[in-house]
Amino acid sequence: MGGIEDLDRAATAAESVPGAASETLAAVGWLSAAIDADRTAGHFDRWGLASAIDARTGDPFLPRPLFEALHERAGLEASWPIGNAGLLHTYGSLLAHDTADRSRERWLGADLATGLGLDGAHFVPWEGSRTLLDRATEAAAVLLASGGEFSWYSLAEGRATRAVLSHEHGGSRALAYAVAPGPGTSPLLVALLSVAQAETVRRDLDEAASRLRWHAA
Repeated sequence: MGGIEDLDRAATAAESVPGAASETLAAVGWLSAAIDADRTAGHFDRWGLASAIDARTGDPFLPRPLFEALHERAGLEASWPIGNAGLLHTYGSLLAHDTADRSRERWLGADLATGLGLDGAHFVPWEGSRTLLDRATEAAAVLLASGGEFSWYSLAEGRATRAVLSHEHGGSRALAYAVAPGPGTSPLLVALLSVAQAETVRRDLDEAASRLRWHAA
């Protein structure tokens, strides 16, 4: 539980103490080390852009000080609220402990990993020798390449998009989503998430695949 407690302390301190975000982030040793390793390995380059604003509520799912501290640590330029999707959906969601959709649970729980046919603890961020973003990047890329059970190609705002829904594994499914940064470019990863209601996602993508989703920007 120490990993979760570290995240909660960092998130609380960053929100309550002005100017403390970078210092509190650095104090979570495994998290700052993971971001440093991903920066060196170039893992962020495989991800596109996403918004830190929850489309359903209109509120940020990550406080601006943490958004800026994360991008600074990762060596990435960002203009609030648009930032690197990989950074926001992995380390950003881990720090967003007050979000209604409990987005950190995709990494701490077993559903996403099980839906990908992996061990249930595959994405626990402080376990193993590989960073969370490294594991998430590989899993999303493999799912997109496999075609899963269902896949969608479409244009959204003139940009190519791709969504792939996995086969069911142990009662769970996963979805990978990628969006091209501009017309005539190849899609970059935007999201990797577990899917509880496959038919709802399928119907939504069948009816409105041309709309950007899952915080893509």
